[in-house]
Amino acid sequence: MTTSRWRDRLGMARAPGSADPAGPGGPGGQPGPAGGSGTRLRRMVPADLVDVLALEHDLFPDDPWTAQMFAEEVSQLPQSRLYLIAEADAPPPAAGGRVMAGYAGLMFVPGGTQADVLTIAVTREYWGRGVGSALLGALLAAAAERGCVEVFLEVREDNPRARGLYLRRGFEEIGVRRGYYQPSGVDAIVMRKDLLR
Repeated sequence: MTTSRWRDRLGMARAPGSADPAGPGGPGGQPGPAGGSGTRLRRMVPADLVDVLALEHDLFPDDPWTAQMFAEEVSQLPQSRLYLIAEADAPPPAAGGRVMAGYAGLMFVPGGTQADVLTIAVTREYWGRGVGSALLGALLAAAAERGCVEVFLEVREDNPRARGLYLRRGFEEIGVRRGYYQPSGVDAIVMRKDLLR
């Protein structure tokens, strides 16, 4: 299994398409459909980091990624990283514009056969609307398009919302890392999805 210093982030996700090798929207960068009415997926760009960091600090106050971490990740070559933004129609009273509903990231080794989901986060206003599922689906499709045959992730034992999403999407629980999340000491559940099934 690939080792990544970022993999533990998914465990804190509050998350409850299909993608080509360039990600949703293809090489031209046009947005692709996602879950929920009016929600679209697109690649994350540096200009998104203000909103991404605000959501990161809201959902993960104990151990948020820093601006530098996100900047380094987003600057990685597309052959090794895919970061997506889910955009949705702004809810009333601010209706009429678009807002970030969530984000997600995937790591894979070029030419390798496995990928790691690094993070998924959905704004509280969009919980239960299929945004997390759409982001995860796009990551899985991108991994398959790149020739990966398995995808790994880690999730907090005390996060049934995220665990339920992953189980519904075909992940299996394959191990436990005791006391992995600090400072809380919560166990990490290691999960794997076989993309050939």
